[in-house]
Amino acid sequence: MSKTQSLKSHARFDPLYHFFIFALYLLNLVYAGFHLYRQPSLSSGWYLVLSLAIAVPIVKLRAYPLKVQDRVIRLEERLRLQALAPQEWHGQIYRLNEDQLIALRFAADDEVVELAKQALEHNLNRKQIKERIQSWRTDDWRV
Repeated sequence: MSKTQSLKSHARFDPLYHFFIFALYLLNLVYAGFHLYRQPSLSSGWYLVLSLAIAVPIVKLRAYPLKVQDRVIRLEERLRLQALAPQEWHGQIYRLNEDQLIALRFAADDEVVELAKQALEHNLNRKQIKERIQSWRTDDWRV
């Protein structure tokens, strides 16, 4: 059973990634900088460079699955809108951008079409769409 989500409680954290791996990385980076400051040498400089280089896979480790998931959400929301919107509005669905579709996933079926129309008419961003949602649909599958 999932807890109720809202605008204030829909963000997700992965404790192992956000609080352990990332914290360990920051501590290592600070230590490498401190070590270079206290004992300047080629090896301590190289240790700092390697510590900085570790940032790339740490960022990519999180970015790649989120990008794939965003693509899936985009597809899911287009299919949902096609099922719920009147036939004459189907051509408008593909005018919604990725941010708008990702925000619309939190809207309940009875309000998603109207919110999609508002998003297009007023060029609403992700935050503005989420602020207009009256009945939140939980997303427990987000990575």
